[in-house]
Amino acid sequence: MVLALNVDAGELEDEPAELVALAHWAHVACGGHAGDAASMARTVQHALAAQTRVGAHPSYPDREGFGRRTLAMGREALVRSIEVQCTALRNVAEPLGARVESCKPHGALYHDGNRDPALAAAVVDGVVRALGPVEIVGPPAGGWADAATARGLRFAREGFADRGLRPDGSLVPRGEPGALLSDPAVAAAQAARLAASGAFDTLCVHGDGPHALEIARAVRTELDRSR
Repeated sequence: MVLALNVDAGELEDEPAELVALAHWAHVACGGHAGDAASMARTVQHALAAQTRVGAHPSYPDREGFGRRTLAMGREALVRSIEVQCTALRNVAEPLGARVESCKPHGALYHDGNRDPALAAAVVDGVVRALGPVEIVGPPAGGWADAATARGLRFAREGFADRGLRPDGSLVPRGEPGALLSDPAVAAAQAARLAASGAFDTLCVHGDGPHALEIARAVRTELDRSR
C-alpha cells in the first residue's frame, strides 16, 4: 500500500500551487485559524487541476493565535463553529466541482480532541452536520479514532514527516528544539521509516513551514519509491 501524502493548505497568501499538486490530499484552512473564500477557492482550484483530494482543516476560532492555543468553548458553540467552517469550504468547493471528502482538525484542536473523547465527538458532530459522513484524519489511536468509529466513519491514521519525534513516537512540542524538521532529506528518511512501520495511512507535511515545498517534494518522491 502506498501512503497518501497530505498537506495542510490554504494558510498562506503566497502558497505555491505545486505544494497542493504534490499531495494526494489537501486539507484546506476554512476560516478558523486562517483562510477565507478567496484562499479556499484558490486552493480548491489547485487541487482540482492536480486531481488532489480536498478535505477540511477547521480549528478553534483563533486567527490571532493561528489555532495553536486551546480555547474554552461550550459544546454547542464548538459544534457550531466547526459546522460553519466546514460549510464555508463546502460552499466554495461544490460550485467549482469539488467534493470535500474528509476532515482533519488543526493545531490545538487536533491535540486536544485526541486527548478528550467528548471534545472529539463534538467536533465530529459539527463536521457531519456540514459535510455528511466524511473521513476523519488523526493519530492512530485516541479521541479522533474513537469518535470516527462511534459514528461509523472512515478513519485515516496520520503520521508527520516534518515534525520531530520523541523515542515513544510522540511529537516534540512546538517551541522546543527539534520540533520542526527543516532538512528535506531528514524528512524523507522519517517518511520512509513511518511508511515501513505499517502504522499509518497518510503522512502530513505542514504547508506553512518555510521549507514546506522542498520537504513535500522529497517526501512525495520517497512515498512514490515505496510503491
